[in-house]
Amino acid sequence: MEPIRREDSDELFEAVVSQDSVMRWLATGRADSRSAARAMCDDHVAHWSRHGYGDFAVRDAATRAFLGRVGLRNRPRYGVDIGFAVHPRTQGRGIAAEAGAACLDLAFRRLSLPAVFAFVLPGNTASTAVLRRLGAQEDGTVRSSGLRCLRYRFDPATTGATVTARATATAGPAGAEHLLDDGGNDGRTDLQLIHAQGPGSPDDRAALHDGLPDPFGVDGLGLVWADRQHTLTAVSGGRPVASAGWLLRDMAFDGSRRRTAGLGGVLVHPAQRGRGIARTLISVAVEHARAAGAETMVLLCRPELVPLCTRLGWSRLAVPVTFQQPDGVRTSPLTTMVFDLTGLPLPTVSVDLRGLPF
Repeated sequence: MEPIRREDSDELFEAVVSQDSVMRWLATGRADSRSAARAMCDDHVAHWSRHGYGDFAVRDAATRAFLGRVGLRNRPRYGVDIGFAVHPRTQGRGIAAEAGAACLDLAFRRLSLPAVFAFVLPGNTASTAVLRRLGAQEDGTVRSSGLRCLRYRFDPATTGATVTARATATAGPAGAEHLLDDGGNDGRTDLQLIHAQGPGSPDDRAALHDGLPDPFGVDGLGLVWADRQHTLTAVSGGRPVASAGWLLRDMAFDGSRRRTAGLGGVLVHPAQRGRGIARTLISVAVEHARAAGAETMVLLCRPELVPLCTRLGWSRLAVPVTFQQPDGVRTSPLTTMVFDLTGLPLPTVSVDLRGLPF
């Protein structure tokens, strides 16, 4: 299993895109051109760049033959889903189940995602059977690409042990090793994300600060900050290399209450910057906020993080944002970015964080 590359488009065309018996079951619909395969590969590469995880090219270990694609896809309105499409000649050999197990192992053991979904067109009994073998539970229906799909859900508590055992016994940890694309290197890393309640360990924070007096660049603002209720820590070589935190609170958007997750404390150790760790932390934190019932996510953003958040689908607010301080209400001096989880409109008048900033 390797992250799909642009160079894989011809093989993707031959194994998947040109196969009507495969494409008829994909919500994206039929496609029969090499240009469509190239566009798909470009989309897969862009997804890896945005999130640090995505779709894999699955190959025969002995012959290197392209068998299909299996992977994790982050959909802004729905969360992370697992999908697979394999060549008709390889169906029935357990390829999708083996590769799917490796992807779920990556999702739960390495990324600490709170849930993974799967969308299947009614009548696709082969895919449904694979999902059930992997431990998926029925979770209603949803519309994807304008089509009604059956939705299945994987939870770490109910599927983790089964998936890890299958991934270890068959596909191995190959998928998990490709967590990051380190700027053109082979992408292998031992990086693991750990989700914990509370603001995080003081020792971990000290290690990430690495002696820097003002690692977030906000001390000069003279603000009192709220403690995070949840922390996501990236660990490599047994040491913390990055972290992010968030809290849940009812905030006011144009005067109306909205359940919101406030993201903060996004910090990467100076020696680890440029590896794409922050994008993965933010992407996974969004999924935890979604699972907790947040309708919107908010980040008070340092200028250098604005381009990254924009690439990840966040929007910059153009309205005043206020929060509480011990001496009263203050207007935020930082750029405010929001990520919509439920299709609600951006505010047009004001946002009140209704508490300390985060």
